[in-house]
Amino acid sequence: MRTPSLYSQDDPISAALKPSPSETEAERHARLVAEAEARRVSEQIDEDLRQERERMKRNKGDVKLLLLGQAESGKSTLQKQFQLMYKPNSIDQERTSWKTVIYFNVVHSLKHILAILEAWDDSLDEDSLEESASVSLNKSRVNGIAQQPSPSTSLINSSSAGSGLSGSPARPSSSVGSSHPVNASREPGAVQIGNLRRRLTPLMATDTPLADRLSGGITVSGSGKGGVYVRSGWQARTIENALGRIKPNYDAELKKSRGITHDSGQDILVQDVGRMLTAAKDDIKELWSHPTVEGLIVRRKLKLDEWSEFFLRHISRVAAPDYTPTTDDILHARIQTMGVAEHVFDVNIHGKSVSWHLFDVGGARGQRHSWVPYFDDANAIIFVAPVSAFDQYLEEDPRTNRIDDSLQLFTQICSNALLKSVHLVLFLNKTDLLKAKLDTGLRVRKYITSFGERSNDYETVVQYFRAHFLQVHRRNNENRRVLYTHFTSVVDTKATQRIIGNVRDAIFRGYLQSAALV
Repeated sequence: MRTPSLYSQDDPISAALKPSPSETEAERHARLVAEAEARRVSEQIDEDLRQERERMKRNKGDVKLLLLGQAESGKSTLQKQFQLMYKPNSIDQERTSWKTVIYFNVVHSLKHILAILEAWDDSLDEDSLEESASVSLNKSRVNGIAQQPSPSTSLINSSSAGSGLSGSPARPSSSVGSSHPVNASREPGAVQIGNLRRRLTPLMATDTPLADRLSGGITVSGSGKGGVYVRSGWQARTIENALGRIKPNYDAELKKSRGITHDSGQDILVQDVGRMLTAAKDDIKELWSHPTVEGLIVRRKLKLDEWSEFFLRHISRVAAPDYTPTTDDILHARIQTMGVAEHVFDVNIHGKSVSWHLFDVGGARGQRHSWVPYFDDANAIIFVAPVSAFDQYLEEDPRTNRIDDSLQLFTQICSNALLKSVHLVLFLNKTDLLKAKLDTGLRVRKYITSFGERSNDYETVVQYFRAHFLQVHRRNNENRRVLYTHFTSVVDTKATQRIIGNVRDAIFRGYLQSAALV
């Protein structure tokens, strides 16, 4: 049978488009080529639509789970636990890239410690502390920087000044590389720190190259003090950057200077940092155990995040020449997420495999607008709130207590019209750090006035925080949905994976059973 012509005698439009009788051979050839391309495009569109219909049919029973919460709440660590539970081989594939993160965490922590020491004149002397604090406060006033948090607009009121997640007071600008003169007029402890600073300066200089390796040179407006953000797929890009496959970088310059012309498959930057850490291991130990550093931590003039303390405590292992990150190291490693990263896991429930799409989102204030497009067809949300952060303030807004920010954010999630039917799971996270802070005698009421004269023990504190989150949920629960609440420490693999199993069962009992999928 002859294939029907594009132009039909019965179609007036086709008749109007019929080629001219005087059409030349070249024009005829051009017309036939254009017609063939039009048919190809049309057929490709039809094929794409068919594949999309099939994909939607296959994904009809998939579960879409969002991990929400403020920055540094533990969302990405929780995502790693899902990865360990449902896709363990992928952790091994990423292990090399995490070495870069861990080295950056160590170097950045040391740089922060040395900067705080320099701001306090490397001394625990009360006069030096008061003088430095006075100079810093005056400088802040000149620059128009508010040091006191504004009255809280949520359920919890903050009563003390906040200085951001770093925990450091506002201080004069300083450079880690510019050490104090080492002379006999200074205290022996200050002289010792000055010598350590001088010896560690070359290692501190790798902070920026490591940050560029991870971020690909991307900077984010309002990312805070030294914030490094990575996009989805950063693990593979880190390795590609190391091999010079994306753009000239630190390694390219080193290879050129060393006369290396072939691709050895090794990350020259990470190798160099590793050698420097090995050489500086004893200096790092000496700095970390120095009485001045310990004293500043006790007096809360120096605050370190949990990952900083973890790697500095294990510096002998991390600085070993043959170091390979353990799974525990990867769980403690800290890198900030930018945008939304999707992770797909095949979850077995009642003998049926269902794809679970896990979305890990950036939690900084400037990134929360990117959450909304994912609300429309979400099945469940795990909201992560760090209960240990009662004495911390947002890096983006040093006036806002982090617990208060979590409550305000949870209120927005609970009251969002797009999420009225979504299953809600609340992780009150970092309970291990909360216990540690309370054991040191830190008083909750100093930072949260509404805590009042309640007992400062762990059980009272966690139940107090839980009650506030439950109250937010009750006030915004028109559909009478159940809120599943868990006290968690997501770096604890055994406990967290047990909770993940409970969360999985709760979600499937609700959503999947109603969809007749189990």
